[in-house]
Parts: sequence; structure tokens; C-alpha cells
Amino acid sequence: MSSDTAAPTVLDPQDEVLEICRDLIRIDTSNYGDGSGPGERAAAEYVMGLLTEVGLDPQLTESDPGRASVVVRTEGRDSSRPGLVLHGHLDVVPAMAEDWSVDPFAAEVRDDMVWGRGAVDMKDMVAMLLANLRHLARTGQKPPRDIVWAFFADEEAGGVKGAGHVVAQHPEWFEGCTEAVSEVGGFSVTLPDRTTGAPTRAYLLQTAEKGIAWLRLVAHGRAGHGSVPNPESAVVRLAEAVARINAHPWPRQYIASVQEFLHGVERITGVPADDLERVLGLLGGAAGFVRGTLSDTTNFTMLAAGYKHNVVPQTATASVDCRFLPGHEEEMLETIRELAGEHVDVEIVHKDVALEAPSQGELVESMKKALLKEDPGAHVLPYCLSGGTDNKHLSRLGITGYGFAPLRLPEDLDFAGMFHGVDERVPVDSLRFGTRVLRRLVEDC
Repeated sequence: MSSDTAAPTVLDPQDEVLEICRDLIRIDTSNYGDGSGPGERAAAEYVMGLLTEVGLDPQLTESDPGRASVVVRTEGRDSSRPGLVLHGHLDVVPAMAEDWSVDPFAAEVRDDMVWGRGAVDMKDMVAMLLANLRHLARTGQKPPRDIVWAFFADEEAGGVKGAGHVVAQHPEWFEGCTEAVSEVGGFSVTLPDRTTGAPTRAYLLQTAEKGIAWLRLVAHGRAGHGSVPNPESAVVRLAEAVARINAHPWPRQYIASVQEFLHGVERITGVPADDLERVLGLLGGAAGFVRGTLSDTTNFTMLAAGYKHNVVPQTATASVDCRFLPGHEEEMLETIRELAGEHVDVEIVHKDVALEAPSQGELVESMKKALLKEDPGAHVLPYCLSGGTDNKHLSRLGITGYGFAPLRLPEDLDFAGMFHGVDERVPVDSLRFGTRVLRRLVEDC
């Protein structure tokens, strides 16, 4: 007996995650922060196509023309349970092609890695989510609870045009959701076992993230001819303010997630948590992420002044990226204003909250279980992210956010250095590993 109707093909998510990731990287979604980039519409339409192809009914919304986000909800077996949000962002930071050894938007596969802007931040995670979502739709499986899958614009500029817009304009899309999972957690670092000295993996599960304050310093002075001494130079006043702020010793304070992380490393390696430099020395490229969570931080990123070599300008500006620990927002801003001095105004360009989530609970246990089923014998440690994610915007709806983009990484790969760096790349095996872990999480959440 034969039939003219072929059974639908049901792909394992691992079988298509690589091509989805490469397709996404090839779509240039560079976010310059001033609205001048290509936007996320093309990537959002690609996501819409992937989802409608498997029978889903996603929603697309734009904050401005071309600044598009996509959201879809899948029903769980028990919709009375609080829902979960799985989300990623479609935009990337710009890439200067002349600095790269490959075309940053070609998604070349070389040395068993996918190279390109967004390979780790965060089109890899978006691809893993999409592959698993398509698998759910094809098989008709239902996860334990409702899941909202969101793919946002504009995260790299603070998320106002992406997650901020969606949360403000469509809060009903997240109705009943209480927890969320997104980027910059779940990746592995290799540590020496305290007993044998053998390498062992620890996965960093993000349970906290610092707040963000992007500030502009505007120094005021007296304009004049470049040949005439000028004790009221705006450029000099700005330079002095920059030097004072840069030299300020921000006091260390270990929030709960940082303490748990340091003591976790001590349990694994035997290196005392208070021997901080030795602990950081074990972490490889991830040491920078951890060091950035030990205190508030400031980094100057842009300077601007003047329009001619022989003219002293009356204003000069500097941009500073400030990151503050939970509860430090007002204290940090006050300190910056004091250090800037009387002739320098401090303007807030963008500001958002710090977050700290419980390091225990049902969702945390589900994430740990999913990881350890794929990598038995590994460890899972909570940690604080020195940067920020779109979980900040979801927190306005009372949603508690975690970072969990699971990747089993080679010991010698400077993964943290890939974020916003040159020659960004992710191992193909890590993509497939993360897809398997997320599939287990979806089945057990």
C-alpha cells in the first residue's frame, strides 16, 4: 500500500541551528546607536518566515521604520502555571571589516567555528532558540508551561527601540510570565580540580547584572584665539574631569552572586576566595567579566571638541560608560558629578536598572539539570554580568531574568573577548551543544 502524501520531515534542532546562525549573521543589523544603521527589519522578516513556515503565528512590531521585533507565544501543557520568556536580540554592534581576518558578515565556517559579527552576541543564541521553537512546532510537543519567544531590536543601544518598546506597547504579550532567560550566561570556563589538578568545566549561570548609565560630560569655557593663553579652556577642564573620574578608586563590594561565584571557584579549585588575583588568574578570558562586577566602573569611550586648529572652543564633551552594582545608582551619579567639577555638566544619555535574581529555585534547577545531562561532572556557578541585557526591560513587568546561553567551550578560546571584539566566532560543536541543552530546558521548564 502506498500513499501520495509524504510524512512531514521532523528535523533535530541540531541539524539546522548552524544554517540559521549563518543566515542571521549574513543579515547586517549593525546598531550605531543613532538610528543610522540598517535596522533589524530584514532579520525580523527572516525570523517571521522561519516561524510561519512551521505553522506559528508570530507578531511583528516596529518602534520606528526598520526597527522591528518579533514575539510569539507557545501554549504549555499547564497554562495555569506562570509563563517563561525566552528572548534574544537581533541587532549587533558595528564591525570594521578592515580589522577582521574574514568578512564580518559572510558567516564563514573556518576551523570548525562560525565567524562573524553576532556569532556570540547573540545570533548564536537566537539560532538555538529558533531551531528549538521550530522543532516544537513541527512535532506538536508542548512544554510544561507557556513560553513567550521574543526576538528584540536595539539591545546594543539600550533596548529602547526594541524590548523597551515591546514592553511598553504590548505588555499583554507577556501576560502571566514571571521569569525570563536570555544571553551571557551558561558558557563554560575550565578550572583545575582541587584534588587531581585535572581540568574540569564550570558553567557560569547569570543571576545578576549591573546597572547602566551612559553619561555625557559637557565642559564649558571661554572661546578664543589659539595663540592667546586661555585659563578657561573647555578642553582642559574636560581633560581634568576625565582624569579625576578615571583615577577615582571605586570601592569594592561583593554582592551575593559574586560571593557565591568566588566561593564556588574555591570549592572546585581549592584557591581561597579572598585570594582574588589567583582566582581571577584561573578564569582566562572570563576574568574581565568577573573583575567588572567587583565594584562600580567607568570607561570613557568618546571625546569631541573644537572645529579648527587655532580656535579654542567654548565647549568640549566626553562620553562615559558607567556600570553600577545593585543599590549604587544614586551614589555613583553623585560621585561623578562631584568629580566632574563646577565647569562640567553631567548629562544622562541612557540609564537603566541593576538586577539581582535568586540563585536557587525551580528554573535555576532546570537550567542546571539541562546542562549536567549534556556535560556530566561539570559544575554550575551563579555569577554577575558586568554588562546588561534586555532583562532590564522585562523587569518592568515583574519578570525575573537570568542569563543562560549554554556553550561548552574549548579551554583556549578567549570567549569573553569575542563580545564586541574583532574576529568574533563560536565553535560549531558549541552551537549544537547549546541547542541540546536548551531543548532539555524547554522540555523541563
